[in-house]
Formats: sequence, structure tokens, C-alpha cells
Amino acid sequence: MMRSLDIASTGMQAQTTNVETISNNIANMTTTGYKRRRAEFQDLIYQDLRRAGTMSSDTGDLVPAGAQIGLGVRTAGIYRINEQGTLEQTSNALDLAIEGRGYFQVTLPSGEYAYTRDGTFSLSQDGTIVTADGYPLNPNITLPNNAENVTIDQSGQVQYTVSGDGTAQVAGQIQLSTFQNENGLAAMGQNLFTATTSSGDPITGTPQSVGVGSVRQGFIEESSVNVVTEITDLITAQRAYEMNSKVITASDEMLQTLTNLR
Repeated sequence: MMRSLDIASTGMQAQTTNVETISNNIANMTTTGYKRRRAEFQDLIYQDLRRAGTMSSDTGDLVPAGAQIGLGVRTAGIYRINEQGTLEQTSNALDLAIEGRGYFQVTLPSGEYAYTRDGTFSLSQDGTIVTADGYPLNPNITLPNNAENVTIDQSGQVQYTVSGDGTAQVAGQIQLSTFQNENGLAAMGQNLFTATTSSGDPITGTPQSVGVGSVRQGFIEESSVNVVTEITDLITAQRAYEMNSKVITASDEMLQTLTNLR
């Protein structure tokens, strides 16, 4: 069988993965805190038809280049592009955006921790600050029933006043987690990530400290997807898929010619 059939099929599989990645980006163009993904590819192993550096004669002459045939392409990884998304003002006191590095740490029902850039928080029935799915921030921050004028400064300190008393009281301190390798975080859906061996252990710090971003109250971080870029990449992937399919068609016609020889 001609190698070109297998080679072109790997190219079609790679572009299928590319289109799936792009489609997920477009689907999440309005997802709070979403970071666009980019598929990366590697060429496969090569077959040596004539190895470079081998002798071509008894006098010791060396082959200068050799001849290698590549066997196609494979997906090397799908990377998150951790660039800052645009901050959109909502004026909601419990909408928080991270400007710079860091993730909010939340506690899952299993007791494990997850990490998110989605700062659309609200209050639970007992006044605890929770995510849209009811997962509490860690460390827990609880506001009393009569809390008014909730303010959260850029360093993450949560304060409030109570009716009849204008003195600000501290409810808690928001902490942010950073990672040596953010691309090593495992996405689990619901705008949440979990730490892995690749990401390294979380490094927890106060917002605005060294290497940690700041918190902006009344804002949310928009998706970093650029629609124009995604559509351009989609067109490129589609054309690459079509060219690989034409290689298969051409190889098939060549094989048909061979089988028709008499």
C-alpha cells in the first residue's frame, strides 16, 4: 500500500482535532474567564531510505543528505493561552475579576479543591460566598444577614457595614492560587480546574502580593476568544483537511492505475 494514504489520513485526523478545538473556543466565546485553546502538532517518525552519513563507495565517500520519508502528523497537545481577558463592569458587589495571575480556590463537595477564574459569586442560604454551583470560596467568607455596603478591595479584603453602624467590619480575606505551570491544570468543566503533577502544587498568596494579581470588585473577566482569529484558523484548518483528502484521492487513482495494468 502507498504510504501517502496513511500519511494523508493522519493529516485529516489532525485537522479534525484542530477544528474541534476551534469549535470549542467559538462555543465558549461568552464563557466567563474562559481561555482559548490552541492545538499543536508534531511530525511522526521517519523511515530512512538512505541514511545520511553512510558510505557510498569503497573509498569512503559519504552520502551528504540521505533520503527520509515522514509518516505523517500527530497531536502533541492542546494548550491554553493564558492571556488576560477583558474586564466587563457589572456593578454587582459579588462579581469579582482577577487582573493578572491567579485563581480563586473553591471547595468541592468531595472536600477537594478546584480553581477558577470565574468570579461570578453570590451568597448561600447561610451567607457564605459561593460560586454559581454553590461551591464555597476557600478560605470560607460568611456575611451576616444584616450586612450592607459589601466592599472588596484590590488586595482581596472583604468588608461590610451593618444597619445603624457605619463602621466597616472585616468578613475575611480572599486568597489567590498560582501555579508554576498553568497549562498543567486539568479542566473539569463548570469553569473549574484541578491541580495535577504537571501543574505543581498551588502557591497561595494575598492578591497584589509578589507574583499574584489583584481583585476587581464589580467586574467579571470575559472570554479571551477572538472571533476573527478563530474564523481565520477555521478556514486554514478546513483547507488543510481538503488538501489531505485530495492526496488520498490522488493516491487511490494511482493504485487504481496499477490494478488496471495487464
